[in-house]
Amino acid sequence: MNSSFGGDWARREVARRVGELEVHPPEWSDRRSLPVAIVGAVRKHWKTATMAAAAYVGDSPWFPLDYLLRLVRVAVLLSIWHLILGGRGSVSGMLPETVLTYTLMSEVFSDVLNCRTDLSYTLWNGDIGMFFLQPTPLVSHAVARTVGRWGFSFGVFSIPLVLVSPLLGVDPRPASLAAAIIFVPSLILSVVVGFAIEFIFTALIVALDQNPWGITRLRDALTTVLSGALIPLALLPWGIGDIFTWLPYASMASAPLRIYTGTRDAPLLVSLQLVWAVVLWLIAAWLWRENRDKLATYGG
Repeated sequence: MNSSFGGDWARREVARRVGELEVHPPEWSDRRSLPVAIVGAVRKHWKTATMAAAAYVGDSPWFPLDYLLRLVRVAVLLSIWHLILGGRGSVSGMLPETVLTYTLMSEVFSDVLNCRTDLSYTLWNGDIGMFFLQPTPLVSHAVARTVGRWGFSFGVFSIPLVLVSPLLGVDPRPASLAAAIIFVPSLILSVVVGFAIEFIFTALIVALDQNPWGITRLRDALTTVLSGALIPLALLPWGIGDIFTWLPYASMASAPLRIYTGTRDAPLLVSLQLVWAVVLWLIAAWLWRENRDKLATYGG
């Protein structure tokens, strides 16, 4: 196996950066400058996010085709639901118009609900070395890059999709004002859970010394079935959706979407998201600490 950056220095640097997952309170002498440090950190991460958003166009000049295919996908899904549920009443507690809104908002927030970074691929091809040259911690740098791409996608695709949704026969409004308010913290928790799962799978790729594509395909399959982003869990047969609701994948997509459409008890869903956020980040931090030495020699 080839070394990404090789040598003892690389191992020490990776170990130090991975150790940034651990939270260390600042010394008393540093606390006076804490607000200044926070502002500086926010500025650095903001610049990282804006650079990632701008690079999206340069790195992928065919990005309009990607958004066109996404538009076609959501139009086809909405047409299928119109054909299947048209003229019917409530199905598993969801009205036809509720399913349409659920499907639309799933596509609007698709990037957020299917949280992915490019960390595993940069580890594999050795580009992770560039991350260590940045003035931000490894994990937060990867998060900022991802959020920057989300912002670009939201402005170019998601907002226009909401504006044209009446032409697709969909009402994009939430079930109620309360649902809209609770949706915001639920979406934030969805992101927290999603990043935790992302870093867990990245650590597993390194721990098992595997290329990222096989594990990524496995994760894609699990996400498609378990998250509820494609098909509402309530519509799955034999009541298995009720079981999937308790799994972490449901906290990524199904929970905020069901809160938005008012089809499930919001306090229960938010509580589940909070629990999974804590548990999964503890697992992610442990996996990264246990595999910090392997990170230096993974990929090539």
